[in-house]
Amino acid sequence: MIKQIVFLKKRDDMSMQAFMDYYENQHSQLSKKLGAKPALPNAQRYVRRYVTPQPNPLTGEVIHPGYDCIMEIWWNTRADFEAAMKGLADPAMLQHRLEDERKLFASNSNPVCIVEEHDSPVGPDNQIPKVIPTFEG
Repeated sequence: MIKQIVFLKKRDDMSMQAFMDYYENQHSQLSKKLGAKPALPNAQRYVRRYVTPQPNPLTGEVIHPGYDCIMEIWWNTRADFEAAMKGLADPAMLQHRLEDERKLFASNSNPVCIVEEHDSPVGPDNQIPKVIPTFEG
């Protein structure tokens, strides 16, 4: 499994709520609106994680990490990932993507990473627990 992470900062003139609303209802749907079928070829999961800074439990200091959203996409294989990246760079759609990103992000230049994950057992009986995402609003 290949997992890509992108760190994104909202435009300074946007509230966090406006940023989330535009990302969820416009930008995350852009490929589909532009006619890409499927929107993210061979992607297995596409997640946006919106950041809310919290006090450091040791110092009490609230430190903003510099990013407002961590976007994650999973693919089954490296070939699937590379095909999707090639599709995202397609000149027929690239300008639309760049223009839409300018409505949302502080910059088109955002850190992009491939990550390798390692789980540590922390659950009962020294198991790796299954995490079930929840939303607390």
